[in-house]
Parts: sequence; C-alpha cells; structure tokens
Amino acid sequence: MFNWLKNILGLGEPSGKRARNAKGHFVKDDPNTPNFNEAYVDGRKPKRKPRKPAAKKAPAKKRGRPKGSKNKK
Repeated sequence: MFNWLKNILGLGEPSGKRARNAKGHFVKDDPNTPNFNEAYVDGRKPKRKPRKPAAKKAPAKKRGRPKGSKNKK
C-alpha cells in the first residue's frame, strides 16, 4: 500500500505528537472515549521502544590520601 494512503486512513505508525490546548499546555486523555486518545494529535499512542541495557559503572573511587604520598608527616 502507498505510504501517503496509510497516513490519510490512519493505518500507518502513530506520530507521537502530543496535543496542546489554546494556552499551549498538554491535553490529557478522556477516559470516556476508549477508542480515541485525546492526548495525541492523531488519537493513537505510539508503541514504547524497548530499553537498552544499562552500561556497567566503574567502581567508586576511594577517598583520602593516596598511598605512597610524599606529604606524610
């Protein structure tokens, strides 16, 4: 199918663009309309992307005077 036709009919991917009111604030979803999500411009919430696993952190550095320091007394 043509991509432009999918977009017109609403069969393509959700845009993910949030709807705003006249003041520029985000609009919330109305729970009384289960088939349409007012919080998004096209009425459909985008799918959530899977998270990437977090990278391992380096061990915390120790505090205090380093061993072999020349300014010992």
